[in-house]
Formats: sequence, C-alpha cells, structure tokens
Amino acid sequence: MSGLKVVVVGGGSTYTPELVTGFAARQDVVPVRELVLLDPDTDRLDVVAAFAARIMQAAGWPGRLTATADRASALDGADAVLVQLRVGGQQARLHDETVPLAHGRLGQETTGAGGLGKALRTVPVVLDLAQEVRRRAASDAWIVDFTNPVGIVTRALRDAGHPAVGLCNVAIGFQRSIAEMLGVEAGRVLVDQVGLNHLTWIRRVLLDGVDVLPTLLERSGPALADHVELPVELLRDLGAVPSYYLRYYYAHDAVVAEQRRAVPRAAQVQAIEDELLRLYRDPNLVATPALLAQRGGAYYSEAAAALLASLVTGDDAVHEVDVPNAGVLAGLADDDVVEVPARVNRSGPHPLSQPPLAPALLGLVQQVAAYERLAVAAALSDDPADIRKALLAHPLVGQWEVAVELADVLPYALVTR
Repeated sequence: MSGLKVVVVGGGSTYTPELVTGFAARQDVVPVRELVLLDPDTDRLDVVAAFAARIMQAAGWPGRLTATADRASALDGADAVLVQLRVGGQQARLHDETVPLAHGRLGQETTGAGGLGKALRTVPVVLDLAQEVRRRAASDAWIVDFTNPVGIVTRALRDAGHPAVGLCNVAIGFQRSIAEMLGVEAGRVLVDQVGLNHLTWIRRVLLDGVDVLPTLLERSGPALADHVELPVELLRDLGAVPSYYLRYYYAHDAVVAEQRRAVPRAAQVQAIEDELLRLYRDPNLVATPALLAQRGGAYYSEAAAALLASLVTGDDAVHEVDVPNAGVLAGLADDDVVEVPARVNRSGPHPLSQPPLAPALLGLVQQVAAYERLAVAAALSDDPADIRKALLAHPLVGQWEVAVELADVLPYALVTR
C-alpha cells in the first residue's frame, strides 16, 4: 500500500486521539500508510493507541497504527514527524508555574520565566530527536513542532539546520470564533495574525478577501475583548486583537494576583488527563469525549492535519505557522522565528508579505525576540550566566535580583534527560 509514514513523538499524549481524528477526516487527501505513536511511557501509550485504533476502524481508515517506545524503528523511513512531547510531564509543568510565582512573577509554562524553564529541558531533547530524524527519516521529511515554547523550539531546530515548522492553535481558534461572530463558514475567514509565538496580534480579518476587522471591532469589540480578557478600549486603541497570551503582559499584576488564589493549571490538567485516560479505556468509546476540549489545544488536530496536507500535496493553502523571519517583519533579524500566515506547498511555508509592525507592537516583539535568542543559547550551554541573561532580557522578569534568584531555582532536575 502506498502512502506516508507519519510519526507522532509524544504519541501517548491525551491530544493524540484528536490528531488521529483529524487525519481520519482527511484520509482522501493525506494518504497515511502508517501512523506511528512513539512514547517512552508504554502504559499510557497502550491506552491511547487502543483508543486511536478504534477511531481509525470506525472511520474506515485502512492505514496501520503502530505504538512503540523504540525511537529508531519509529523514525526509520518516516515521511513526516510531528512533535508534541512534554519533557518532565505535568510535574515539571507545575514547577514552571509555581517557582516564578513564588518570586512575584507570572507562573506560565510557555512565556516568562516558566517558559524559559520549559525551554531549558526541552530544547536539548528535541535537538537530539531531530538528529535521529536526520539519520533515519526520509530526506525530505518535515518536522512539525507543536511542543511549547513553540517559537524557541522551532528557532533551535532551524538554527541547527533542520527542516522544521512550528504550529500553534491560537490562530485557528480565533478563526473559528470570528467566523461564528460573523455568521459565516470558517473557510471564508482568513485571520492575519502576526508577531511571535504566543505574542501575536490580529491586524486584519479577511472575509472573502475583504478586511472586516474595523467593522468587527466596532460591532463585536466587547465579545472579542471578553475572548482575550482585556479591555475593549485597548483593542480599539491598538486597532488590533491581541492574542489572549498578551494578557500576561498587558495585565501582568492582575494575572499574578489571580494565579496566587487559583489552583495551578498543571494540577487542573493532571486531573483532566487522569479522567481522559479513564474514559479512553472504555472499549466502546470510538470518538473523542467532550472533556478533551478542557485539556486545551482546541482545533490542534485540524491545524496539524491541514498543514501536513499542504506539505504533502502542495495545495498552497494559507496556514499560520512559525518560521524564520527572512525579512517578513521589518525590525527583526532574518533568523528570528516569527508567527505569520504563509502559503504552504511541498517546498515548505512561504510567508505572506506584511506591513511593518506599529511601534506599540514592535518594541515588545523585538524585546521578546532577543530573549528567545538568549533562551536557545541558555538551553544549549546550561550556563547559569546565560540563564540569567535570558531572564534579564524578558520583559516579564527584567530585574537583576529576580533573575539571579530564578536562575538558581528554575532549572528542573529530570530523572533522565
């Protein structure tokens, strides 16, 4: 049987059944001969793989499903590698969220000090994986990274010369929400979201090619503001819709106060995952349960499957991806990894041209891009001085004494690396 061999690294994730559903829905477009779920946690992998197999059978998907902890056999001859791993699991995430908070800073696993903590242990693991992909996979195999912090991980991969593209679900989530506000099918809406991963603004919303964002801000501004939990006046002043991750910057003190009162997100997700795995064990379950929506990552499967379809078929569809800047956004270095709309075909993503960022956006983007450069260096060197410099550069840390304190406690000791 002809078709692709697709490997999902972190195949034991509770996200995986949604991803399988996305591939099953596109089996006529993306002919997957073999889907390999790779994960070192074999107990968890067995549960997820059995559920994924039932989804495939119910969808009439003729491909083969393989579940393994053997990286070499998984990657041999792979045509595409999707990376969704979590180094250290939810316990490490809890560390990333609570350590910065104890020092008066945002506790979040993808940005600020917590994002650096995750990057420090993730980048070396992903780069080691990418070397194995280079040795064993097909010569034209793409690495699609969904592992946070996506911008930093993608930058590390591209700096090392690997054919990699980062993917986030924020843009597709906005597309679906905005289409619902407009009362139209999602396919008619293109969200022109630009910036860095988890630091983006929507500057245009194209409905059948016509920008309707000004009208949308006027008519549905409060709904958009509620969606990102920021004041509608802020959106109208910017003339853009910030990603909800911008709340960590624009309302930092309020978010920190909320976090101090709340149960850490890692603990909430762990409880959700435990229940999802219990549900996945039901031999009669053949569709993803509603609880999965509470896990986060909504529409991930659609975004990932559609992106892979474009890389395989060369359909030139537009996707929101993380790629090297290469002159797309003025004021940033060519090797800074930006998140922008791009037409995607067999040769990879080709970003759409973009007007310059307004000063109110550009200054923050430049600062975080500099931090991301330093974060990759810190992850590669494991030098406390490099960790301190990365923390000092991040606008959510930015003070020497705090950077010194966090550099001592932020790295998370893994049992194995």
